[in-house]
Amino acid sequence: MNHRRSSRSPRGPLAEAASEYLIIVAGCAFGALSFDLFMRPTGMASGGVVGISVLIRRLTGLEPAIAQWALNLPLLILGVVTLGKSFGIKTAVGSFLFPFFILAFKGLPAVTGDPLLSAVFAGVGLGLGLGLVFRGRGSVGGLTVTARLVSDRTGIAMGTVMAAQDGAVILAAALVMGAEAGLYALVVVFIMGRVIDLVRVGLGSSKMALVVSDRHGEISAAVLGELDRGLTRLYGEGGYTGTQRPVLMVVLDPSEVVRFKSVARRIDPDAFVVMVDAHEVLGLGFRSRL
Repeated sequence: MNHRRSSRSPRGPLAEAASEYLIIVAGCAFGALSFDLFMRPTGMASGGVVGISVLIRRLTGLEPAIAQWALNLPLLILGVVTLGKSFGIKTAVGSFLFPFFILAFKGLPAVTGDPLLSAVFAGVGLGLGLGLVFRGRGSVGGLTVTARLVSDRTGIAMGTVMAAQDGAVILAAALVMGAEAGLYALVVVFIMGRVIDLVRVGLGSSKMALVVSDRHGEISAAVLGELDRGLTRLYGEGGYTGTQRPVLMVVLDPSEVVRFKSVARRIDPDAFVVMVDAHEVLGLGFRSRL
């Protein structure tokens, strides 16, 4: 797609694996720190095993980290048995480290006593931490195992299953801790989900342009020459006219969009141009992503 040469040298498999594990460790540490700074002081729940551990603490006084280990171990074994050994190693690392760091950071003073601020910052912090874990192709175990099993066996989307599971935990939080606690848990889960998506996909999205023009040859030359970008020539057919014509596909950095549109308008003011977000663009000329 992009013909510019990249100065980045390819990483070997060992370096890539080490980088992924470092990201998983950092994500577990950051997520656990957010738990201890914002959720532990307020007794706030969330979704998944983390939320269940808070409920167990509320009912029995058991340390959340211990509860998470106790819940994750059988789920981890279930995942390895049913989903294969490839599922196990990074999930085992995340399942151990996340509660470990929760214990390590236990006792840190609360940053704020406001429950709404705590919910917001807990959602952001947990989202950043878990997003990094997922970015490293890892997991902290928990209900993702059951979600995947249910999804594989029923055909229901995994995201739908996870949402249902989180909803059940939030409902339990509302019943045990009160409706207000359930609402705060909902805030945590909502923000956490959005931040996880941002971390996994990235903020610096590229743009993809689709161009239909009678002067496609001139636009192609300008993209290759003036913008120093590659392009792909597809072939489409007009739904009304039935006429076949080239469709140019160009992937751009966000900073190049204005210049690209200016070039296209200059060459053909009547060109049909569609700009869309393009996430996870990999390859020559674009930064590599985990």
